[in-house]
Amino acid sequence: MVSDLRWLKADSRAFRDPSISSPQNEMRLSENRDGITGPRIEGNLVAIPKQPEVQIPPVSVGSISARLDRLPATRTIWKFVVLLSLGFFFELYDLLYSGYVAPGLVKSGILSPVTVGLFGTKGVAGFIAALFLGLFVGTICCGFLADRFGRRAIFTYSLLVYTVANLIVAFQTTAIGLNFWRFVSGLGIGLEMVTIGTYISELVPKQIRGRAFACEQAVGFMAVPIVAFLSYLLVPGKPLGFDGWRWVVIIGAHGAIFVWFIRRALPESPRWLAQNGQLAEADRVMSKLESIIESEYGQLLPTPSAPELVTTGRKFRDMWVKPYGRRATVMIVFNIFQTVGFYGFSNWVPTLLIKQGIVVTASLLYSSIIAIAAPIGPIIGLFIGDWFERKGVIVATAAIIVVCGLVFSQSSGRVVLIAMGVGLTLASNIMSYSFHAYQTELFPTSIRARAVGFVYSWSRLSAIFTSFLIAGVLKQFGTFGVFVSIAAAMLIVMSNSRSVKPRERAAPPVVMVFAMDA
Repeated sequence: MVSDLRWLKADSRAFRDPSISSPQNEMRLSENRDGITGPRIEGNLVAIPKQPEVQIPPVSVGSISARLDRLPATRTIWKFVVLLSLGFFFELYDLLYSGYVAPGLVKSGILSPVTVGLFGTKGVAGFIAALFLGLFVGTICCGFLADRFGRRAIFTYSLLVYTVANLIVAFQTTAIGLNFWRFVSGLGIGLEMVTIGTYISELVPKQIRGRAFACEQAVGFMAVPIVAFLSYLLVPGKPLGFDGWRWVVIIGAHGAIFVWFIRRALPESPRWLAQNGQLAEADRVMSKLESIIESEYGQLLPTPSAPELVTTGRKFRDMWVKPYGRRATVMIVFNIFQTVGFYGFSNWVPTLLIKQGIVVTASLLYSSIIAIAAPIGPIIGLFIGDWFERKGVIVATAAIIVVCGLVFSQSSGRVVLIAMGVGLTLASNIMSYSFHAYQTELFPTSIRARAVGFVYSWSRLSAIFTSFLIAGVLKQFGTFGVFVSIAAAMLIVMSNSRSVKPRERAAPPVVMVFAMDA
């Protein structure tokens, strides 16, 4: 019996019971009339029956995931989401400033408004294409780095790579130097795209992933109105004798200042640690996180569900077995053409407005107003995501892009131009939110990351050629020709989407493994 007791020091007076006649005031373990086992007091020591030990399952990939998925969404969980969303903010700032600084690059004489030849490097199209070439290489060729070295390390260093590269961009005076360093920054941004989505999906419980990604997009797309407004203020002039477009780029490079603070507050993904055989470290990180969250939650954490069997080591060829091969083909075609609609407008807003007869300063102001709609799209997407089937939302937003684009191309009044620009921005970002969720639902968990990364990389490749396509069409056929091209691409998107059988209902927001922009 003694082996089943643990001894605690106590004040013997506190346990003295006058009803017990023993001079030693000893009370043996017994059951009272209520059937409750009481403590045994001997002098100033009290022995309390040892509580039965909780059976903790052995640490495994499945048990780590089960422990993480049962966590309530407390302040710490949302802090992780917000910090990663700030990383996404700097990523989108650097990704999307191209179109807004283009008038300044032309004004400074580094680039020309037209692109000479199919792949001319002197035009705006070459500048934009250099970024997307870097994105393509970073996405398809460097994504394995996050699997090998960890989410936290690659999140940090890829952010540093593209912010330092953009700082160098700000001091370039030739088109060749400008495009080279824009390519390097694209490498970092492409790798960051692969990492952030995976990092969020692995750090948050599965029941809040939809809201977590909506938060990421809403925070990230705040970069669009900010870079647009800064461009409006800075690009037309030369503050302190320095070209305004250079100031816009330098401001974005300040992300490197915050990265170390973000890194210090983020743990490595416990799921990644477990999947890479670092079970002891995964258990340590998970135990610390559980302790913090339990304190915030104010009560015991829910019991983890039974660990699921986690399949690892699936091959690239598994993506092409029936029915996934057909789905992969459909999504490759989709990603190639949706890029024409998204970047065909967002990267060319000021230039398209100028082509419609708006002066440079006014075009940047209108672009700033249109850009305010960018973060609203993901928020709307969060609310409609569970009410409508995702494929239906994709088809509807593609149709809205067609209509708004054609009206935009035939207008010159500022109210109509701004209204149609807002409509294009909202529709594009709602489509982005919807198809990122949709394409993850088309593949099983065991091949989801590989499959989504592969099909999505085709959008980066498409964006390279889209830049030259828009530049050539704009030169030959004007704004109307650009939006006819975008309309044709959206019609292909609508037709292509119909070839995948819809689900019975829209699924809840799920893991969007890779980048959250279009």
